[in-house]
Amino acid sequence: MATQPGDKIRELRTKQNLLLRQVTSKLDVDTSIISKMDRGERPIKKEQIAILADILKVEKEELHTLWLADQVKDVIKDEPLADKALKSVSKKIKEVK
Repeated sequence: MATQPGDKIRELRTKQNLLLRQVTSKLDVDTSIISKMDRGERPIKKEQIAILADILKVEKEELHTLWLADQVKDVIKDEPLADKALKSVSKKIKEVK
């Protein structure tokens, strides 16, 4: 199961038999950029999520959630207290709702 946005994009793209160039033409980016996104070597820009969701026929929320989780992971991945901090944030978010 794909957990990173690039993995999900590649999974959906290959299931739909879409070539890189078909995706790039709609995103108005170079083929190498989509290839790097597929491999997780280049981050996906937030503004590209809606376009990719349309191209890949998937809910925007699904890609957005993966993108957001990836952003958080990149910020805290080397922190020894990352898990504890995430639990604290989750609790605070629930309190606000």
